[in-house]
Amino acid sequence: RLARRGPEVVAPQPPPTRLRAALVDATTHRELRWLVRHSTLGLLLGLLGVLLPITAVRDTAFPLYWTFMPENTTATSLGIGNAQTWPDALAVALLGVGWIAIILGLAPGMARLQSAPGRRLLAAGPDVDLSLRVAELTATRAAALDAHATELRRIERSLHDGAQNRLVSVAVLLGAARRMVARDPAGADELLERAQSAAETALAELRTVARGILPPVLADRGLAGALSGLAADCAVPCRIDVDVPERCAASVEATAYFVVAEALTNIAKHSGAQHATITARGSGGRLVLSVEDDGRGGADADGGSGLTGIRRRIAAHDGDLTLTSPPGGPTVLTVDLPCGR
Repeated sequence: RLARRGPEVVAPQPPPTRLRAALVDATTHRELRWLVRHSTLGLLLGLLGVLLPITAVRDTAFPLYWTFMPENTTATSLGIGNAQTWPDALAVALLGVGWIAIILGLAPGMARLQSAPGRRLLAAGPDVDLSLRVAELTATRAAALDAHATELRRIERSLHDGAQNRLVSVAVLLGAARRMVARDPAGADELLERAQSAAETALAELRTVARGILPPVLADRGLAGALSGLAADCAVPCRIDVDVPERCAASVEATAYFVVAEALTNIAKHSGAQHATITARGSGGRLVLSVEDDGRGGADADGGSGLTGIRRRIAAHDGDLTLTSPPGGPTVLTVDLPCGR
């Protein structure tokens, strides 16, 4: 919970399970100190965080219900004063406005004061071995390199099997047409038409490969426009809801684009869905994507090359992927990426 509302908190290693070792362990001492502070000052701050909004609503709305209250009933949430007239009731409402001002002024500081012991005492200390974190980053880097190599192989195959073969056929047809132009102009013209058609097909394939490297629509229209284009081209009717106030890093936006594109491809091929929904939210330095469909469900998070490719792309950015797909649906793919620049 601390990491969701602020900088990441690196957890320490688990404390020893044996009682004697745990009693002398530094992590156990820090956790006990946090427990004492959270059960005293933290409890007080938590109660204030609950009671202040209740009192603010109670006093602010007092003019709406004071006429229905029994006589000589305390008017304010402080336990003092009786309201006999409308000016008295409005005075109680002004007190409620004061509570609101206090909440707006004190609530952020109270939240920081309550979370400070947790950030200081529940995080890994400077003397803690962070080998697990190092291992995680090493695995992330390996996944990023693997994803990069896979992408290069995909581009190479696309160029070799598609555009290169088309260009070779163009060269062959042009050579044949050059040799035929003197003795058979009609046949040479037919070969030139075939060469032109092959050149246009090769150009279209090159554009497809270029869009696969980094879609220009991201630079032209941003993430919202790019996702709208994907939704419009999807074979399944797709609704889109994007609220990303600031641009993310180009690599993050490209990853988000490819994740959604692969997810929509899987939906169109395998889900049997009638509708799909794309949701994107950006706040607190994070970009959260969600792709949902009403298909048959039963998707396997560990199976399929598409999901593996998505997972590798996300791991390269140290992001998180969650897939929920019970039998019968719905299937929800959620991706959380750091929106770094």
